[in-house]
Amino acid sequence: MAAQRLVVIGGDAAGMSAASQARRLKGPDELEIVAFERGHFSSYSACGIPYWVGGDVSGPDALVARSPAEHRERGIDLRMRTEVTELDVEGQRVKVRELDPAGGDRTGGGQSGGERWTGYDKLVIATGARPRRPALPGIDAPGVHGVQTLDDGQALLDTLEKAEGRRAVVVGAGYIGVEMAEALVNRGYEVTVLDRGEQPMSTLDPDMGKLVHSAMCGLGIETVRGVSVTGVLLDADGRARAVTTEEAEYPADVVVLGLGVRPETALARDAGLPLGESGGLLTDLAMRVRGHEDIWAGGDCVEVLDLVSGRTRHIALGTHANKHGQVIGSNVGDGYATFPGVVGTAVSKVCDLEIARTGLLERQATAVGLQFVTVTIESSSRAGYYPGARPMTVKMLAERRTGRLLGVQIVGREGAGKRVDIAAVALTAGMTVEQMTALDLGYAPPFSPVWDPVLVAARKATAAVARDLPGHGG
Repeated sequence: MAAQRLVVIGGDAAGMSAASQARRLKGPDELEIVAFERGHFSSYSACGIPYWVGGDVSGPDALVARSPAEHRERGIDLRMRTEVTELDVEGQRVKVRELDPAGGDRTGGGQSGGERWTGYDKLVIATGARPRRPALPGIDAPGVHGVQTLDDGQALLDTLEKAEGRRAVVVGAGYIGVEMAEALVNRGYEVTVLDRGEQPMSTLDPDMGKLVHSAMCGLGIETVRGVSVTGVLLDADGRARAVTTEEAEYPADVVVLGLGVRPETALARDAGLPLGESGGLLTDLAMRVRGHEDIWAGGDCVEVLDLVSGRTRHIALGTHANKHGQVIGSNVGDGYATFPGVVGTAVSKVCDLEIARTGLLERQATAVGLQFVTVTIESSSRAGYYPGARPMTVKMLAERRTGRLLGVQIVGREGAGKRVDIAAVALTAGMTVEQMTALDLGYAPPFSPVWDPVLVAARKATAAVARDLPGHGG
């Protein structure tokens, strides 16, 4: 019996995790694996790009987990700089085009830059996401950069090395915007961040985002809030020279877009595959595209179930992408695995300020019809008398009446960020804030106060839920 062919579109986390796991379960005589990647790199950490740009990490090789050659040594025919341009679901084939027919890290034949069809028995779509780029004058000019792939990071570094001035404008103050602002400061740039929000980090509630704003000011980053960008002005050579809003003009030798990303699903849309509200592919628990027996999808191009809200969401994180790939590879290889969903956990930093969240924000809880109480506490990373204790702020949301934990946000110094994992586990388990107060967490003065800050917040939330109950006389 001839081997079946698995075609993978996308050579990063989800795609190559799926290919590698499928190869572990099935040998080349059972399953031929062909993967197409349009970029120059495979299996890399996009999350590390700001730290590469900022000089904290050497790169890009330091960010690559497994090179194309290493994948090929493991029996995966990974074809670099090859783009899939069309998907024919009925005919079970994909149309591909070589982007660098004469070179690049690419082996195998193919016509010089021509297009050809490749058939498949099983297909994995792992096309990732692309930076949001609003349709504004000058937004596509040289010197304006989105940051999503290692190729994007290299293009930005090339611009920084050639720039004559040292002024940078970052559009947007989400995770990428804030991280890139810090990276540019570390490279000696004068940085201005333009954002529509009341506070930076729309992934936090505004009262917590205010703490991030203070830290950005401490780094010397000018943050202009509540403004909308209207365009990018160009110099005589057609390069970006300034960013405009309705009120002002901000000179720029480089512009970085930090407006988040959207699923890269043009192929899937054109092929008639099911998409969700955010434009991400919809899958079942096995990561199989809904209604299509032999097509799977994972990574930044899919929507996933939010275990707290019960709705699907688009969350672009490498942690999810790698898990998706493992699930897909197991199922493609005739094993069995599922991906039950997420609770929306993420961590970041600005200088030494750690920023973390999991679960729902206030506006997200309201949008899905949940009623809740909120509490905010101030605590420290260690026992107050132990050297090096640093302050942290913890905000907690709990459902009215039931006390079910809905979300946690933490902003603080060393030791703050990873505490969000306590809340992530509690959310996954569906715990109430009262149940959380009994968690047997590790304690010693160098690591925590006797009551961990997350448990202090849980105690306060438990009291708030009790006061909110009908008939309470408090």
